[in-house]
Amino acid sequence: MSDLIRLQPEGLVGPGNRFHIDAWGKAAVNLITHAHGDHARAGSTEYWCAEPCAQILRHRLGSDVHIRAVPYRERVRLDDCWISFHPAGHILGSAQIRVEQGSRVWVVTGDYKRDPDPTCEPFEAVPCDTMITEATFGLPIYRWASTRSVTAQIVNWWQRCKEEGVTALLFCYALGKAQRVLAELTHFTQEEVLLHGAVASLTHIYREQGVPMVPTRLVSDGEGPTEGRLVLAPPSAHRSPWMKRFRSVSTAFASGWMAVRGIRRRRGYHRGFVLSDHADWQGLLSTVEESRASRLLVTHGSSDILARYLREVKGMKADALTTHFGEGEG
Repeated sequence: MSDLIRLQPEGLVGPGNRFHIDAWGKAAVNLITHAHGDHARAGSTEYWCAEPCAQILRHRLGSDVHIRAVPYRERVRLDDCWISFHPAGHILGSAQIRVEQGSRVWVVTGDYKRDPDPTCEPFEAVPCDTMITEATFGLPIYRWASTRSVTAQIVNWWQRCKEEGVTALLFCYALGKAQRVLAELTHFTQEEVLLHGAVASLTHIYREQGVPMVPTRLVSDGEGPTEGRLVLAPPSAHRSPWMKRFRSVSTAFASGWMAVRGIRRRRGYHRGFVLSDHADWQGLLSTVEESRASRLLVTHGSSDILARYLREVKGMKADALTTHFGEGEG
């Protein structure tokens, strides 16, 4: 019997080429796990996504795109398959995609995390026969501390920046990570945070969907000095002309990659905070076990290593799957 979901040059494809999942090129029907750029690309005729993802997807792909927004867990017929979207806990609107045909059930996880996040619905284990799972942080060295403790580290760094009279400039992914930081800060403060424009537009969408966060405004509004203030910006702004507006700064990066000190040094940040929107090693293993899948396909990140571990240590049927999905900022 052929695979329910196959890997082709244009990406993951369903039976009869009727639909794609996070297509790398154009597709007639493109099922989207979440709105990060490596998973949601322009050019498809129709996009299906989880309901909370639709506004972000439209913001990123244009107001004229044809989007079908499906409530979490609702089963929708597509030819001879049933499709449903289940919370992935990665960012707002992220979803695992469940595909059922007859007695067979496959799940494509997209990106996911197992840690609590006030900005999105928590991950939900979805039983299946075959799971296609990410492995961005698929090495035993990656084990996350609690989000609350990492946020406390950020607040303490910010306080030291105030004492030293410098701007606390925190780089983090504009979609998902920045809003998670803003939401977690509510446990410590209600002080206003300044935002780069790329972060501000997406933060507005989160607010419209009812996510509570600390007060924010654009750094470009220019009301008073930035010394002692916390500023959030995307990694693309690091060492760019945009930074010339600040007289004195302490830079930091919030990412799972900061678990490796050498990466922080190479990227040129003063501080690194280990905060990831992906599952760590234990989270990946727990997810595989909870899925009860008899077959695992592992993609992006340390896919070969995780697949080999699942085969040799766990005795599972597992293989690496090469895709074009990026590792992102973690």
